[in-house]
Amino acid sequence: LPPNFNCEPLNDSKQLSEKTRNELRIIIEKEATAFAVAHCTPEEIDEINILWASVEAMHRAIAKLKITPQHILVDGNRFKPYKDIPHTCVVKGDGKYMSIAAASVLAKTYRDEHMKNLHNEFPDYGWDKNKGYPTRIHREGIAKCGITPHHRKSFNLNQNSSDKEE
Repeated sequence: LPPNFNCEPLNDSKQLSEKTRNELRIIIEKEATAFAVAHCTPEEIDEINILWASVEAMHRAIAKLKITPQHILVDGNRFKPYKDIPHTCVVKGDGKYMSIAAASVLAKTYRDEHMKNLHNEFPDYGWDKNKGYPTRIHREGIAKCGITPHHRKSFNLNQNSSDKEE
């Protein structure tokens, strides 16, 4: 983000409504000096685990940037160095740094959009509403139809589960 960037509602994406996240995405994409979004496949996540797949996706996003960052701020406490760029891990960083909050908004909105698109192909899992989280409808879809190529085989259905339907 540019040094003078200020956006009052920008915060940890989990603290924002979907509507606000989508509005902020437009502002972030317009105002950011650079941004990129990347992902890992379910097979990669199964192979290296969700933490290191997240780090790998961060590396892929950094590689796609049009400018090389001088310093990398990471939300959390784990990261593998990227080239020779210094980095700082910040626990709950999305509530402390606008650039981390902006990254969390972009990551969440792109993922949610991807899940809604997958829902059109696989409607039995309720991905347009639950975004892939193991809600009751998602678990029932797996019980009825099995898993898709978009499911991680290593995913624990009880992890982060909620019977709340979104």
